[in-house]
Amino acid sequence: MQILGLCRFSYPAHGGFQIEHETIEDRRSYLYQPDRLEERFRLFETTSLPCIKEQTDDDFQFLIVIGTCLPNPARERLYDLTAGMPQVQIIAREPKRHRRVMKEILNSARTKPDAPCIQFRHDDDDAVSVDFVERLRIAADEGQGLMRNHRTVAIDYNQGFLARFGADGIKAAQVYQPLLGVGFAMYSAGGSDLTIMNFAHHRIGNFMPVISYPDAPMWVRTLNQFNDSPHARNSKTELSPLTSEQEGEFIARFAIDQDAVRRIHSTD
Repeated sequence: MQILGLCRFSYPAHGGFQIEHETIEDRRSYLYQPDRLEERFRLFETTSLPCIKEQTDDDFQFLIVIGTCLPNPARERLYDLTAGMPQVQIIAREPKRHRRVMKEILNSARTKPDAPCIQFRHDDDDAVSVDFVERLRIAADEGQGLMRNHRTVAIDYNQGFLARFGADGIKAAQVYQPLLGVGFAMYSAGGSDLTIMNFAHHRIGNFMPVISYPDAPMWVRTLNQFNDSPHARNSKTELSPLTSEQEGEFIARFAIDQDAVRRIHSTD
C-alpha cells in the first residue's frame, strides 16, 4: 500500500493558519522573517527530519510543500538537509487556498488512484517514532474489516511527548492526547479522492471510524516561539529535563539526539 507524508514548510497559503494575516504579503513577511525561519530549520533538523530518515520501513513518499517565493538561501538549505533522502520530494507552489492545494498535491502523488493509500501529516517542528510507517502497515492489516466497508478510516497514536528544545537540551512531558494531528494518519480507499486534508484532525471522528493505539509513545510535539496554535504556543504544561532513560528513548524511538539539539540550538 502506498504511504504518503505531507509536510508544509512555511508555505504562504490562503488560510491554513490560526495566526491570521490580511494579505499574502503580510503572511510572507511573517513566515520568512529571519528569526522564525532559523527556528523552523533548527527544529526541522533536530526533530522532524531525523525520524523520517530513520524509518524502519522506507517504502513511503514524503512531500515537502514550499512557496515559490521561499528565499533562495532557505530553499538551498532545505535541499541540502534532505539530500540523499529518496523519499523526499520538495514541491514549490504559488500561494493558493491551503486545503485545496494540499489535496491536489496528495491526489497527484497517488501512483495508482484506483488502489488504496495511507496519508499522514507531519509538521516541520514535530517528530514521529522511527517505526511509524511500519506500524501504519500493521494498522492497515488489523483494520481490514473497517477499511473494506468505509472510504476513509483514521489511524491515531494518542501517546507521545510535549517538549521544548533549546541550548540546554530537551524538556518534556509524556502525555495522552487523541487526534492531535501528529502520529496520525488516514486510509483512503481506491477510487476515492478524499485526503487527510479534507478534514480537521481534531474533528475527524465525526466523519469516519478511528483506530486508536495508546500502547507506546509515537510522537514528539514541540512547544516553541512560533507555534501556529496559540494553545501550544502558550502551553502551561510542566516539562522536566529528560532522564537518562528518556534520553535513550528519544534516540531509539525518535532518532532525536539531545547533544545535537544542544549544539544546533546554541549556534549564533
